[in-house]
Amino acid sequence: MDEDQLRAWLLALRCPGLGPGGLRARLADAGGDMAKALDRIVRGSVPSEAGARDWLRRPDQARLDEDLLWLAHPGRRLLCCTDADFPPPLETIPQPPAALFVAGDASLLLLPQIAIVGARQASPGGLANARAFARALGQAGLLVTSGMADGIDGSAHVAALDAGLPTVAVVGTGADRVYPRKHQALARRIVERGALVSEFPPGTPARADHFPRRNRLIAGLALGTLVIEAGLRSGSLITARLAAEQGREVFALPGSIHHPLARGSHQLIRDGARLVEEPGEVIEALGPAARALGADLAARLGGESPDAPIGETPIKAADDTLMAALGHDPVALDELVARLGTPASELSARLLLLELEGRIGALPGNRYQRLAP
Repeated sequence: MDEDQLRAWLLALRCPGLGPGGLRARLADAGGDMAKALDRIVRGSVPSEAGARDWLRRPDQARLDEDLLWLAHPGRRLLCCTDADFPPPLETIPQPPAALFVAGDASLLLLPQIAIVGARQASPGGLANARAFARALGQAGLLVTSGMADGIDGSAHVAALDAGLPTVAVVGTGADRVYPRKHQALARRIVERGALVSEFPPGTPARADHFPRRNRLIAGLALGTLVIEAGLRSGSLITARLAAEQGREVFALPGSIHHPLARGSHQLIRDGARLVEEPGEVIEALGPAARALGADLAARLGGESPDAPIGETPIKAADDTLMAALGHDPVALDELVARLGTPASELSARLLLLELEGRIGALPGNRYQRLAP
């Protein structure tokens, strides 16, 4: 994306009165050209767009410059819905975001994900369950996604990182802010080993109405949502409800009938969530969805149709080159980037497809190894 388009996107994302749905509609009308979409608003006379026109004619240049400065830092990106590697699952949710600010590895958002959420004031047993499930599900190839809150969220992130696995945090502030503040160190670890994601521009503070919006992204990115301890008024139930409305799987760990933080989970089970006791139950349930995601990703990135004849295609040739670069020993993603001169985001997508095909295995430390045929 050139700087003019980037600046247009930043203008649009800060423009009052549009929102994700409005931005996407105007973008579609302009053929995917954000600068053209904004120019049409400025030249238009629709009464409901008066606030947007005023902003676009006199934007806050200082804020836009700060946004550009934040994005100029290595490892940061504005991931737009027009990008080929925008996460496919988000396209199917109500009010999908127009763009995401990402600090860390944006390519991770293409991987099959499991959302793990729960109570902020979780019990020691609940925290232990969060750690055990996050570690096991991560090692099985499901990327752990959560909201970096206290309690269950934080424990799930830490468990994945301690196991040498990446994790994704979706936040209700700008991606440059940390909430709660006690998670400064955790946020740094997530950016270094995973991705911190927000649909809000840099500098956006925590606000109560931002967290339901964040929750829809957590549910939307993941193939399923696992709730570990939740009261009847827990925000985790909002995430679970959104996941169910989006057609995703919802899982809940049961607890003691005497424990207040089990009541939300039990309510979810009564409402149709899957009762699970072992990570393997989650893995088995999400297998078909993970394979479908891989097929969708292959079509999006490679343009192959399901009926394409088997033989030598650009995609097959690229896979053969990647398999040759892997050799027979574990190789880190950074090393593969150096060997092939291919962007990490593209390589991550191809590696995911090869993993889903059973040709390679993912190892701790963001390493990969070919599997015996």
